Amino acid sequence: MTAGFDPSQPGFGSDPWPQYARLRATPGLPDWQGFRLASRFQDVQAIALDRRMVRGTALFGADEQRRMQRAENFHDMPFHERFVQTSMLELDGPDHDRLRRAVFPFFTKTRLEGLRPFVTQWVDKALDRLIPQGRFDFIADLAADLPGQVIGHLIGTDPALAPQMTRWTEDTVGYFDVSRRTADRKARAEEAVRLFHDALQDLYAERKARPRDDLMSAMIGAEGAGLLAHDELIATIMQILHAGHGSTIDVMGSGLHALLTHPGQMARLRAEPGLMPLAVQEMFRFAPPLVFFHRYASEDLSVAGQDWPRGTRFGLLYASANRDPAAFADPDRFDIARRPNVHLAFGAGPHVCLGNNLARLNMEVLFARLMARAPSIGLDGPVAWRIGLQAHGPETLPITLATQ
Repeated sequence: MTAGFDPSQPGFGSDPWPQYARLRATPGLPDWQGFRLASRFQDVQAIALDRRMVRGTALFGADEQRRMQRAENFHDMPFHERFVQTSMLELDGPDHDRLRRAVFPFFTKTRLEGLRPFVTQWVDKALDRLIPQGRFDFIADLAADLPGQVIGHLIGTDPALAPQMTRWTEDTVGYFDVSRRTADRKARAEEAVRLFHDALQDLYAERKARPRDDLMSAMIGAEGAGLLAHDELIATIMQILHAGHGSTIDVMGSGLHALLTHPGQMARLRAEPGLMPLAVQEMFRFAPPLVFFHRYASEDLSVAGQDWPRGTRFGLLYASANRDPAAFADPDRFDIARRPNVHLAFGAGPHVCLGNNLARLNMEVLFARLMARAPSIGLDGPVAWRIGLQAHGPETLPITLATQ
């Protein structure tokens, strides 16, 4: 393994930071499973900002595109190829910018502030049910459902469908984990996309007949105006649902874990609730939920002090970049009042996360209401962490709450 880098090790999920530190100390961009790994903040940022670095393979020609798909085993997946591999996330240049413009008005900070009462009401109702229990799994019983409910409300999906959409998302997105691709996971990803497509087609038909003030209705209007094709509409809605589910659940879990294992910071946040936006920002820096993204060099180019040929694959390790001592003072310290804190948890450049304001809103409301209603929060057993390189966060986080 490159510089001792092995994300399949059992302890990687709970403590990947020593492996990232070794990578950052390795000269250049070392090769790992066909990717050139960028682990230092400066290198990751440079690649993410460079428009010659692309997410998709469309610029490489049909034959080369098929070869690259087969090399990564992203072929023989008709629904996945149609709605995931060609989504806004995987497009570049004018097509990516066109689709992003179509949905951007729904993701401005001003527009999303209108969701704060809905999020607050949902969290309080969940806590009404959970607080009397005294102990519960923060992930399964609270965090797992919140992002799906909120982004579903924004799009217009049935609230009862949120748990199922979360499972479809996990099956779909999980196949992107380069360290965990199997035939079974491939089949599950394809089936999840098919079921997701069918559910969104039903919603499309409903909103076409009876529009509402939601994203699906707005996208139908954009389709009617010729701004995007029907498959692009379905793929874009699907990608927004994918992006808004798992990553927010993961950072909620790692964020609470950071507070629980740094009681001084928890106490300070209780005493100074106005620090909540900064605290959420630090949660994203300290343990980013999405740790690995790829880029292709669309032409011969130079980056990180080396020349690279067209088609070179780069692996951007956002989590490692966010712990780089060259970019952050004392980077392994969790500091809810850290300033400045310009991290890369949401990426950078043309593919910067569209839903970053929504994720922050969910986090701010959840932790504000949790701490307001539970003066005492503690760990209630061992924490199980996600395995692999695609995502970082607890799978289970048992906690106890006390109201007095």
